[in-house]
Amino acid sequence: MSAEASAVPAAARLRITETFLSLQGEADAVGWPTFFVRLTGCPLRCRYCDTAYAFHGGELRTVARLADEALQSRARHVCVTGGEPLAQRQCLTLLTALCESGLCVSLETSGAIDASAVDPRVVRVIDVKTPGSGESQRNLDLAVHGLRATDQLKFVICDRADYEWGRERVRAERLDARCQVLFSPSYQQLPAGQLANWILADRLPVRFQVQLHKVLWGDVPGR
Repeated sequence: MSAEASAVPAAARLRITETFLSLQGEADAVGWPTFFVRLTGCPLRCRYCDTAYAFHGGELRTVARLADEALQSRARHVCVTGGEPLAQRQCLTLLTALCESGLCVSLETSGAIDASAVDPRVVRVIDVKTPGSGESQRNLDLAVHGLRATDQLKFVICDRADYEWGRERVRAERLDARCQVLFSPSYQQLPAGQLANWILADRLPVRFQVQLHKVLWGDVPGR
């Protein structure tokens, strides 16, 4: 065990809504078998939220147990999500422990909480809240997070106004030159083809994506 790994407080505990094995449905690792760790709690209330069941409840589990579950899943990829995982202080400990276990680790975070202290080995998928989410005022300045080339900025687009808002941010801040930018249609709210047409018409340098898990299984928790 490395000195860094031995320094990780494995007995630290987090409140967990669920863990499960599925296919990654979003971002750059889409399609890979992935072990998901869903933390409980979120300070935001996005209008399109599909994980409201993670706002409350859950059970306490240690970092050591969660790292062991991830390894036992035999998946190379592990995704820490929520809720808003960074709302729990020990999330940083969990992320480092998973990295020390040799896994490919990603974090899905709202961008409303400073993510600059996240282990640099973690791929940070930062959800930039659009006006249609009802929570755009919670976005931190991206400079706070200290954007890395491995980061991915996700914009969930609800309508044309959201698209134009996101388009202007990408252009004004040259986000595509800083990291990968993802535009995704809000599930059952904006037709995927419509968003694709807008991106192509504007030659916008972003990556279009749909939520693969919802294409496969619909809006089913734990998938």
